[in-house]
Amino acid sequence: MPENNRKSALVVRGGWDGHQPVEATDLFIPYLRENGYDVRIEESPKIYADAAYMAGVDLILQCVTMSTIEPEELAGLQTAIRAGTGLAGWHGGIADSYRNSSDYLHLIGGQFACHPGKHPDELIGEQSDNYRPYTINMLPAAAEHPITAGIGDFDLLTEQYWVLADSYLDVLATTTQAVRPWDPWTRPVVSPAIWTRQWGSGRIFVTTAGHRVEILQDPNVKTIIERGLLWASR
Repeated sequence: MPENNRKSALVVRGGWDGHQPVEATDLFIPYLRENGYDVRIEESPKIYADAAYMAGVDLILQCVTMSTIEPEELAGLQTAIRAGTGLAGWHGGIADSYRNSSDYLHLIGGQFACHPGKHPDELIGEQSDNYRPYTINMLPAAAEHPITAGIGDFDLLTEQYWVLADSYLDVLATTTQAVRPWDPWTRPVVSPAIWTRQWGSGRIFVTTAGHRVEILQDPNVKTIIERGLLWASR
């Protein structure tokens, strides 16, 4: 339990190593501690099934790409969020977690579908096959939101997530997949890139940027995530 009236943050990390779950979350753990959180780190979602512990968690930072979640773990996560625990994360660590669970997808509201990459003749079998320059476009709602206030459109060179989403998201920014001559789709596709979601008494924050540490260190991405963590927290 947190001491001296400090808040409680739970970092849950794991899954596919390509997203650097340890190194990525380690970037933000000092920030949480500096902002008054006692931080507990877990390497799997098993902790979500511990109802007594979860009842006292103010914020969950999740970075688990793919992997699986058991029914009792998901139920514990859902219960905590509905009671006021915040959930925050980036990229595949939150928007491509637990593909075996439609209830988890319902909770998050936006699911990674693909990240269209380079021309087939340029592929070399590395992660960089899926890197492309693109823009994060801020919506009008972003101008006054505490997560995005003062941040304008910005460019990245990394994976651009095509996201399947529902209309219950509160979208702060989008990104548009262009149509290239080799693509099978025939018109540009707009996906949410930064969103929030109210679930019961809990808040959820997601940004799709954050493929690897170097993207998380981008000043815009880093600021958005730091603000998103504090915004989502109880």
